[in-house]
Amino acid sequence: MALTGLVFLGYVLLHMYGNLKIFAGQEAFDDYAHHLRTIGEPFLPYAGLIWIIRLVLLVSLVVHVTCALALWRRARGARSQRYTVRRTLQATWSSKTMRWGGLFLLLFVIFHLLHLTTHTINPGGPQDSPYERVVTSFSPENWWVAVFYLLAMGALGMHLRHGTWSSAQTLGLTNSPAAARVANLAGYTLAILIAGGFALVPLACLTGIVD
Repeated sequence: MALTGLVFLGYVLLHMYGNLKIFAGQEAFDDYAHHLRTIGEPFLPYAGLIWIIRLVLLVSLVVHVTCALALWRRARGARSQRYTVRRTLQATWSSKTMRWGGLFLLLFVIFHLLHLTTHTINPGGPQDSPYERVVTSFSPENWWVAVFYLLAMGALGMHLRHGTWSSAQTLGLTNSPAAARVANLAGYTLAILIAGGFALVPLACLTGIVD
């Protein structure tokens, strides 16, 4: 679960960086979207690298969810009675919402794919330009899409915060107080950087900074 989490971490970091190209204007963003499909040519077919990435992400998702379910069942099986003392002293909000936050993120990913990949959902109407598709989808007329994305980024931030810490702990990188503090700081930093970076796009479109 820790290793597949690292795969997702690397992907969302790169994906967030690419999304921020929308602030460079329509030409830059559309060129970026097109370039993603031509990387590796002629060795790879058109959009070949994207499909490889999708396959890796799909396999990682299956493994990640399977491990999450196995850990949940193990935790339930480890106790025959519920605790009489509430264990809240060391629990953080991000750790307590990890399971439901993960489920919400899974639903968001499905919506995101239907929205900006397959174009099954078109809140702003059909658009040929990736830039125009994003801007119209997050426009004030479609404020609910922006709000949904922002809520998902909140869930992503909490998931990243606790996931980074848990991965470091699983991989034996928190064996000293100093290392534990570094892992905790890394979790907060990555959560703010990535979730905040993603959130800038719908916020900028919603407020008219990007139009």
